[in-house]
Amino acid sequence: MERKDFVNDKLSLIQETDGLTFGTDALLLAGYVSGKYKRGCEFGSGSGIISMLLVTREKIDKVVALEVQEEYALLTKRNVSLNSLEKKIESLHSDIREYKPDGEFDIIYTNPPYMKTDSGRKNAVEKKNIARHEVCGDIYDFCASASKMLKFGGCFVAVYRPDRLIDLIDAMRRSRLEPKRLTLVFADTSSEPSMALIEGKAGGRCGLLATKPLIIYRDKAHLEYTDDMNYIMENGSFPSGFKR
Repeated sequence: MERKDFVNDKLSLIQETDGLTFGTDALLLAGYVSGKYKRGCEFGSGSGIISMLLVTREKIDKVVALEVQEEYALLTKRNVSLNSLEKKIESLHSDIREYKPDGEFDIIYTNPPYMKTDSGRKNAVEKKNIARHEVCGDIYDFCASASKMLKFGGCFVAVYRPDRLIDLIDAMRRSRLEPKRLTLVFADTSSEPSMALIEGKAGGRCGLLATKPLIIYRDKAHLEYTDDMNYIMENGSFPSGFKR
C-alpha cells in the first residue's frame, strides 16, 4: 500500500496509496513561505514533504514536524531518513494542543483539516477523515496553539479552503496572528477559487496585502501552466509580485 516517488532532483517521497498524497496545496504552501528562518514547526506533517521542501530550499534551518496520527508521524520520520535530513527535521507524534516546545519558533506553517466534523462526505479510511475533518482540533485550536509557540513577530502560514476563509481570519485575529498577506488560487480564469494562502504575524499591526490571484492553468483543459505557476514549479517560491 505504498509507493516511492521522486519529487525533484533532491527529494524522494514514500507515500501511502490509501492515504493522502502529495498535491498542489502542499507545493504551494511550501512556495508561499518567503524569507529565511532558523527554527520552524509544522502542524500536521503527513508525509513530511512540506518540511522537506522548506529545509532543502534553505528557507528554514531546523524544523519540528508535529503529527497527531502515529502512522503519519512514522512516515514523516521514514521520509526524513530516506533523504538524509535527520539533522534538519525532527518528527514527533504529538497533538498540537498538548505539545510543549523547548523555546519559541520563528515560523509555524500548516495545511490543517478544513472540514467541520459534521460536514462533507466521510471517507471509509479513518486516517483520511482525521486529516480532512476537524477531529483532533479545529482552526481555532490550530491558531491558538501557533500563537503560544511563536515568538513575537513570528510568522504563521497556512493553506485553507476559501469557503472557510472567514473562520481562518477570525481564528487568527483571536489568537493575535494578524493577517498580513493573502492570495486566492484559481485553477483557471473561469473557475471559482479552490485555495486560499495566508500569512500572519504574531502581534502584528493591522495591514493586509491582498495579492493578485494565482491562476494555475492557462487553459480550461488544464494542460498548460501559467507563467506564475511555472515560476513556482521551477524556483520553489512565488514571484516577487506575490510578496510584501
